Amino acid sequence: MATLLQIDFPFGGPFGAEMAQALDGLARSINDEPGFLWKIWIENAATGAAGGIYLFADAASAEAYLAKHSARLEGFGISDIRARVFDVNPALTALNHGPLS
Repeated sequence: MATLLQIDFPFGGPFGAEMAQALDGLARSINDEPGFLWKIWIENAATGAAGGIYLFADAASAEAYLAKHSARLEGFGISDIRARVFDVNPALTALNHGPLS
């Protein structure tokens, strides 16, 4: 069953195009994570927050990535990391055009 991972944390920037340029290598490396399907990058410069919504093929892959990414963020000096893991309801998600692959 597909598993959604939601992560957000305080972030002082950069945002927008500068963020895309600065984090290009990280973004590309995420594609190689086991069980990874897709990510939506989220940011809010006004509140100083960033994060992502991820879809993984299974809960074990999502949990493994969460542990790895949390350690990476903490290594960058980021704290107050908030994360939630959810099972995806495929029937209702498909009804509302949610991408599951």
